[in-house]
Amino acid sequence: MKKVSLAIIGLVLFGLAPRSIFSAAAAQPNILMIPIDDLNHWVGHLGRNPQTKTPHMDRLAKMGVSFNKAYCAAPACNPSRIALMSGLRPSTSGCYNNGQDWRPAISEDKLLNQALLNGGYNCYGTGKILHGSYGNSSKWTEFHKTKSGNMARHPSAPNDGVGGIKFSPLGNEDKDMPDYDAASYGIEVLGRKHDKPFFLAVGLVKPHMPFSVPKKWFDMFPLESIELPPHREGDLEDIPAAGVKMAKPEGDHAQMLKSGRWKEAVQAYLATIAFADAQVGRVLDALQKSAYRDNTIICLWSDHGWSLGEKEHWRKFALWEEPTRTVFIWKVPGMTPADVQSPRPVDFMSIFPTICALTGVKRPAHVEGLDISALLKNPNAKWETPALTTQNRNNHAFRSEQWRYIRYADDSEELYNHKSDPNEWTNVAADSNFSEIKKGFLKYLPTVNVPDLPSSNRKKNKKASPKKKGKGKAKSK
Repeated sequence: MKKVSLAIIGLVLFGLAPRSIFSAAAAQPNILMIPIDDLNHWVGHLGRNPQTKTPHMDRLAKMGVSFNKAYCAAPACNPSRIALMSGLRPSTSGCYNNGQDWRPAISEDKLLNQALLNGGYNCYGTGKILHGSYGNSSKWTEFHKTKSGNMARHPSAPNDGVGGIKFSPLGNEDKDMPDYDAASYGIEVLGRKHDKPFFLAVGLVKPHMPFSVPKKWFDMFPLESIELPPHREGDLEDIPAAGVKMAKPEGDHAQMLKSGRWKEAVQAYLATIAFADAQVGRVLDALQKSAYRDNTIICLWSDHGWSLGEKEHWRKFALWEEPTRTVFIWKVPGMTPADVQSPRPVDFMSIFPTICALTGVKRPAHVEGLDISALLKNPNAKWETPALTTQNRNNHAFRSEQWRYIRYADDSEELYNHKSDPNEWTNVAADSNFSEIKKGFLKYLPTVNVPDLPSSNRKKNKKASPKKKGKGKAKSK
């Protein structure tokens, strides 16, 4: 014991002692989480859309492991985010859509930030982490409410879009945008001195509609250069009625075709992605310059994908590739190899249990989902469980490396072979040659599909803000 003590004293005297001897913050890694809203797989490193410009997310992908088959728990903001942050799938909680208040079914004590608070972390949040104001309460050490300038359409914009698909360039500067303020808060937190490990969540709202950002971002994508996403006429002819009902071809798509402004909408989405990417870059730059660059886990994700006319569908709210697939990047110091894509299919229920595994924080008993630490170490490690996405009660989609299988509440089906049909143009569910493929997915169907939570009254909920209790203090800066 004397020899060990003398050795430690010697290391301290010569400045060679491990950082954990000096600081409690070094004992556990910090966590920087960057949630993005409505960003599909149009990011450079995934190669889905060659027009997109995302140099900063691509830079992060080169620093760690990205997943080229990453899927949301639900293709809508509210159920996706509360599933991810609580560890409870929509089929378990009953939160299936954006109009539901999840709090009667899910206590805020079950959220990831509370688990980290319990595990000795300080938790800082800003921007869109959960849907609306839910969860932005005292379960954070500090929560920053973003602010913005007055948004104004640029004079070049004829109007604010086509029907419910809203887009237009703005006459504002970047600093007027709420996401710019969110990134600035993240930068400020990274510049502080921390005596405890921290969890910092910087939530970006864009590219959520309206696809409206300062005009300079639109200028990066000249309209004459815009290409439409892959689509074909009659794509819904082999889709069951339940799928057509989700697509709503007579709604947004019909209006877009009539307007002749499909390319403008694509341009606006690309511009808004580029703006969001720039905010990611600002935060990454701040981390690289900070004292925490070598001891901070980075996890970047989007809550779901987005359709821009594929299968005659717009928005999310459906179970095909575009509404469900998105970006997913991890950098874990000392674990993740650099610039590697994992081909294994994963869903975002993995985030809560994986963060617990990486930090040593106790995983709450209620948390569903799989720890993907093994894939962070070896992106090509064996992995057999398909990704699972749920849209409304009893409608589920599964994604393996080769197949997408959709099972609707009325037992109708879709099956796509991504090896030969990456755009999901041919539904082969009725082909008896693939019956065993379908059976392989059915064993993963949720055994519990609870009824929907009641629809919430947003005005009523806005007045009744969450009571502040528990650990930490909620602050607005």
